[in-house]
Parts: sequence; C-alpha cells; structure tokens
Amino acid sequence: MMPVPGRADAARQAPPRRSGPPPTRAMPSRGAVPPPARPPRTRRRRFGPGKILLTLLSVVLLFFAGVWIYLEFSINRVAAIEDYNGRPAAASGTNWLIVGSDSREGLSAEDEERLVTGDVAAAGGGQRTDTIMLAHLPDNDTKPTLVSLPRDSEVAIPGHGTSKINAAFSLGGAPLLVKTVEQATGLRIDHYAEIGFGGFATIVDAIGGVDMCVDKEMHDTMTGITIPAGCQELDGAHALGFVRMRHSDATPRSDLDRVENQRKFIGALVSQIASPGTLLNPFDFFPLLSAAPDALTIDSGDHLHNLVGLAWAMRGISSDGVLSTTVPVTSAAAEHWDKTKSRQLFDALRRDTAVPDSAIMN
Repeated sequence: MMPVPGRADAARQAPPRRSGPPPTRAMPSRGAVPPPARPPRTRRRRFGPGKILLTLLSVVLLFFAGVWIYLEFSINRVAAIEDYNGRPAAASGTNWLIVGSDSREGLSAEDEERLVTGDVAAAGGGQRTDTIMLAHLPDNDTKPTLVSLPRDSEVAIPGHGTSKINAAFSLGGAPLLVKTVEQATGLRIDHYAEIGFGGFATIVDAIGGVDMCVDKEMHDTMTGITIPAGCQELDGAHALGFVRMRHSDATPRSDLDRVENQRKFIGALVSQIASPGTLLNPFDFFPLLSAAPDALTIDSGDHLHNLVGLAWAMRGISSDGVLSTTVPVTSAAAEHWDKTKSRQLFDALRRDTAVPDSAIMN
C-alpha cells in the first residue's frame, strides 16, 4: 500500500523562507546613460572569392596597361607624312603605306650571312625598299584591301623626274616615298609602317616561326636559299628568303610572283600573331613584345592603337576576309601601270566601294 504524503513531506520539499526585508534593485543615477549592448562578434573573411577575383583582374589590367605604355613609347618613329601643296584630299576609309626596307641596321656580319642579305654595294648603294604595299581600311562593310606596288614601277618622283618607285626611298627616305605614292595613286596616306631585314626575321623567330604551305620547291639562284615544297614552319632566315625570292623556277613572273608571296606571308604572319596560341603563350608573347619596338618604325603621328587596328583588319588575308591584289600593270616586267584599270582600283578605294573584278590582278 502506497504511503500518502503528509505535511512533513511537503515541508521538506518547500524552499526555506528568507528572513529580513526583500532585496532592493540598484537604480541608475539621474543623467547616467546605460552602456550600449555589444553585438555578437562575427569573424570576417579577409579574402573571399570576390576579393580574390577582383585582385587578379586588377593585376591583369595593370599588366596590360604597362605593356601598352611600354610599346607606345618604345616603337621607333619617323616624320614620314608631311603636308604640301597639291596633296590629295582626305577621302573615305584609312590608308596605310607599308614598307619593307633593305635596312641592315643593327645586323652583325654573322646576321647578314645567316639572313643572306647581301651587301649595300651589291644592291646598288643606298637604302631601298623590297616591299611597298598600300592597305586600305574602309569605313563601311566593304572588305579591307591590300595592294602591292611593284618596286620596279616607273612613276614620277617629285623633284627627281621619272624613275622606279623604290628609288624614292633611296633619294628622300620615307617622306619622299609617301609623297610619291600619294601623287601616283591620288590617295592620301594616313599612316606609315616600316620594317627592315633584321626586324622582320626577329619577329618571325620571336613567335617560333610561321606556318606556310609551298606548292613547289623554291631555289633562289642569287642567294642560294632553298625552300622545299609542302607545309612547313619557316624561321626568320627562310621567311625573309621567301618574301624576297624572285630568281627561281617557282617565280616565273619575277616581281609579280614575289609580291603575291609577300601578301600571302603577311596574312599568315598576322594571323599567327593574333592567335590565342601566341598571345596566351608566354614563350611567344614576351619575345614578341621584346622584338617589336626595335623591329618596327611608324610615323611620328601614329599610335599603338592605329597599329593594332591595322593588324586586326589584315588578319583576314588568309581567310579571304581581305581583298589582296597587285596594282594592274601592262606586262610581267611590272614597270608600267595600266592607266584605266589602276584608276578604277584607286577610285574604288577613295570612295569605299567594291573594287571591280577588271581591276583585280593576281
């Protein structure tokens, strides 16, 4: 039988009573401000994913800004474009004069032998141009155009009568060549770019060579350079031989075949430079940055963004995105321009219209 709890049990369970007056709560004095409550402490992340990404982006932007400034102030410049009475008026689009000179500046005797440049005396003395091209960048959706001006073209050289167009460079350097081309074509030249033998070969070697497909073996009887048939990677020396070669069974039209090969190679070179394989490969990108300033010469009024715009437009040569042609001539000797067809070509460039098929020569 369960025991029934009694008063004694209840007394044991009840808490003891306190004797004396009840406790008093301390009251804050008048005018005192109670201390603010402290928020709970939380640990802050010093480097979250967002901050890391922002830091990396800032580093990349600073790097490219530094590269841009370095190139802007390091590229060689020359006062090539001048104003004069009778200069052609500005028209649609933008015109570049691109020159490949036979300058051997900076080349050692070993370099000249490796590149098979020959000597200045053998070339007739003075500085001349192996390559003269006119690049037209339109303001509309017409294709950019790259026109070769054969170096043996007979034109009027201001102040020097009629002579081969490349003699203008020897007689008066870049300014006289620009003026000669403007007078012969009726087009105003807006920008100028020049590269010499050594600079050309250095840029090719800096990116590890340029891939080219050669239809037929090329052997130059003057320089002794041989380029086998087939797809291959041309280093600086063989690339220079390729764009200069005209004494070969593979170039029966002499200078006309040579200028066509020059445009073909420039297309391959620009496409390879602009490819992710070059720009994202430090073993190609940094040697290219190192070589470019000494290799190139631009007009004193030109800037790096002008050069980048030219390269971006010309990258389409190998993919038919650029119209590539030679100024129409009357014979394989390429000494005289076809007056009617060359006028059609230059008029189309001046107006930013499509070049007629009859004025395209390849």
